[in-house]
Amino acid sequence: MATSNSMHSLSDLSARFKLELRGDGDQMIAGVGTLMAAGSNQVSFLANPSYRKELKQTRAGAVILKEEDSSRCPVNCLVADDPYLAYARVAALFDSRPAAEPGIHPAATVSKSARIGKNVSIGAQAVIGDECEIGDGCTIAPGTVLEATSRLGEGCHLYANVSIGYGVQIGKRVIIHPGAVIGADGFGIAFATDHWEKVPQLGTVIIGDDCEIGANTCIDRGAVGDTVLEEDCRLDNLCQIAHNVTVGAHTAIAATGGAAGSAKIGKYCLFAGAAALAGHTEIADRTTLGADSKVMRSISEPGTTWASLVPAQPIAEWHRNLSRLRKLDELARKVSVLEKKLGKLTEDE
Repeated sequence: MATSNSMHSLSDLSARFKLELRGDGDQMIAGVGTLMAAGSNQVSFLANPSYRKELKQTRAGAVILKEEDSSRCPVNCLVADDPYLAYARVAALFDSRPAAEPGIHPAATVSKSARIGKNVSIGAQAVIGDECEIGDGCTIAPGTVLEATSRLGEGCHLYANVSIGYGVQIGKRVIIHPGAVIGADGFGIAFATDHWEKVPQLGTVIIGDDCEIGANTCIDRGAVGDTVLEEDCRLDNLCQIAHNVTVGAHTAIAATGGAAGSAKIGKYCLFAGAAALAGHTEIADRTTLGADSKVMRSISEPGTTWASLVPAQPIAEWHRNLSRLRKLDELARKVSVLEKKLGKLTEDE
């Protein structure tokens, strides 16, 4: 439940975001909250039908919801075609986190050859390497490191302890959360009879405008050529993007999802948590992968949904199923023999 010093009337919110107001337009809103926890000066939302049972008990100052739910709402409401999207826009008004003050902290290390734009904030213990370029209005939080020749477009926000590797190119308005590593070496090794030898990772990472990279996510530099995220890609925490992967524009990947080397992901794809691709696979535009899906071959038809998750079940039931799974090959062979015998009997008739 979040409140701020910002106050907005429902009539103001209705006009600003083109939402139909039903109720008291003079009601003042100072923050956001869940349906069950929001108070009379907060706005909530209903996007998932499973929460309808909580709507009738809400004490929120207003609820953002669809037309079909408006008659059930006991308080003021703002009607939206997409309540979650409308909520996101309204909630942004109440983000009380202070903006960083422009300037370079005395404890930061900035190369004399780096080119720093206007109104840039660089925090304590940050390191900006040789020939780096930092666009106007960027925020670089404490402990973040940009290696030599890396580049940020205007309006980027790098949170604490982000690592940007040599020569990485990042577009405008990119957000990178704490602990992310962009441009580390990809996993390139060659076996030489009795030991491993490192394969040089000579490419870089190129990230398009308006992307967001979650905490502790890793995006490896290319081995030959570059690893690329096109514009408006959204990666959750703890994702892994291997060397020479391409992620198409407007694709979103949830926590612990990822792609092995040289995979190519289309535009507008959605990966649920822990979904992952094998190396060198290609995924068509607007593909959706369910949670924990493991894709081992390319998907060529756009707009399809895939899943391979086996949901949790009581352990005794799982043990029974597993014992049968171990005999699946034997069973398939027996069925094949029976089919051949049945086919011969049919022919004899």
